[in-house]
Amino acid sequence: MTRLILSLFASCLVTMPVFATDTAVSDEKLMQYRQTVKQLGGSLKKELVTTMKSAGPVAALDVCHLKAPVITKEVTEKSQLEIGRTSVKYRNATNAPDAWEMSVLEKFAARHAAGEKFKMMEFAEVVDNEGVKQVRYMKAIGTGKPCMACHGSDLKPKVAEKIKALYPEDKATGFKVGELRGAFTITETLK
Repeated sequence: MTRLILSLFASCLVTMPVFATDTAVSDEKLMQYRQTVKQLGGSLKKELVTTMKSAGPVAALDVCHLKAPVITKEVTEKSQLEIGRTSVKYRNATNAPDAWEMSVLEKFAARHAAGEKFKMMEFAEVVDNEGVKQVRYMKAIGTGKPCMACHGSDLKPKVAEKIKALYPEDKATGFKVGELRGAFTITETLK
């Protein structure tokens, strides 16, 4: 009897979705979204780390300002998905969250406060956008120690000056290591 109960409990855990939805998002789609986010995140991280090591955080801001949009466009075209990054505290106004993204970011913050790690935190659902069915997906981004050079509270003067010059309405500072930095976001229109 105990074995049966444990088996049923284990099967419930295996089948529990990592997202909430009234219309299921297929495992195949989730794998595609995860791979696309991994590709974008990996490409951005590689550029930032290389530039930080060779030229420092002021030069890394140029990577975010000039190269990140190009890399994002390349990944979007290759994947044929609308992909981007968003945050409650965004640096670039074009990355401001829409109402759906804000709701998910709030859920991510609550999930993190309850002890969930960012590494596996994601959310997907099928939504109706003015009569058009879309899959919306988000993957949380945590704040790591390297992020502090440009997103922390104690910025070097040259970094702060460069941020002000590139992003006069910047909201993306004051983070602490381990906080929710933002999320990757994907929208796919269903046919």
